[in-house]
Amino acid sequence: MLCTSPVLFVQASDNQQLTADTESTVKLTVSETAVIAEKLEKIDVPASLSAIEQAAILSPLTAHSAKYNVFYGSFELGEANYRLPATDSGFYSYHFDSDVSLLMLSDQRHLTSEFTLENGKLVPFRYIQERTGTGSDYTEQTAFAKAQKFIHTIYKQEALKLPYEEKVFDPLMVQLQFRMDLAANIRPLDYKMVKEKEVDDYQFRVIGKEKVTIKSGTYDTVKVEVVRDSTKRQTFFWMAPDLAYLPVRLSHFSKGSKQLDIQLASYQFEQPLPPMTPVVIDGPKPEASTAVDELISEAENEAGISESELDEIKQLAVD
Repeated sequence: MLCTSPVLFVQASDNQQLTADTESTVKLTVSETAVIAEKLEKIDVPASLSAIEQAAILSPLTAHSAKYNVFYGSFELGEANYRLPATDSGFYSYHFDSDVSLLMLSDQRHLTSEFTLENGKLVPFRYIQERTGTGSDYTEQTAFAKAQKFIHTIYKQEALKLPYEEKVFDPLMVQLQFRMDLAANIRPLDYKMVKEKEVDDYQFRVIGKEKVTIKSGTYDTVKVEVVRDSTKRQTFFWMAPDLAYLPVRLSHFSKGSKQLDIQLASYQFEQPLPPMTPVVIDGPKPEASTAVDELISEAENEAGISESELDEIKQLAVD
């Protein structure tokens, strides 16, 4: 799965069985650890952590790219790509591109998030989304003016000024902060996100460890759910600790029926990754009901797409 050079690359194939286990993860050498420790001194992370622990927390910021295949039930819709280029300045630019379609529906998106790393935490600077396809095209732009304590956002040509809040994120870079927090075992996993001229609250819960097998291979993961008051909508993530908590799979269910399913197809890291500390498991909520595997099985056994389901796909694209 991992080549012996500093560049890690995985490409999915029909006859390839990949296993993301701790034995195959590239480990840092003593000299590489020393270099990381020197860099960490410049960004003010907690002194109580060892150099390896600090490196693990910051590992999601390692330059990397990832490609995903997008499904609705058994129908393949298209693909999505993430890219985080290398930087020496502490100023990051994270990119997302997707192109999905089904029947007469199409949706293309280009997202860019610019942010900095301050005191071991990500601080947003600017976010841009461009959407084209079926329906109205639109753009969303958000500027985070921390010094002025304002957030300036424009969505579908409507501008709004929001008060700046600490620990606020845009919809793209929050994924990296989430991965860093998983590596640091930070709780609660609560986040404020600026989206469509609003600041929304999101909460996540680590409910267990699972071995996930998809077309690109087999991965040891931790399973995460989006916490909601109602079970009518359920969203689960499977994150691979050995891959700096890179998402391996996302499944979304509405009323227990057909789901949006996103699966990792390939990935590349430009540097070796450090070993991760064991993740803290929160466990499922007491009211958790149908297992996600049962929901997936039911969804894949259903044939055809109704008009209401087409409307649901449109709404998923908006979400």
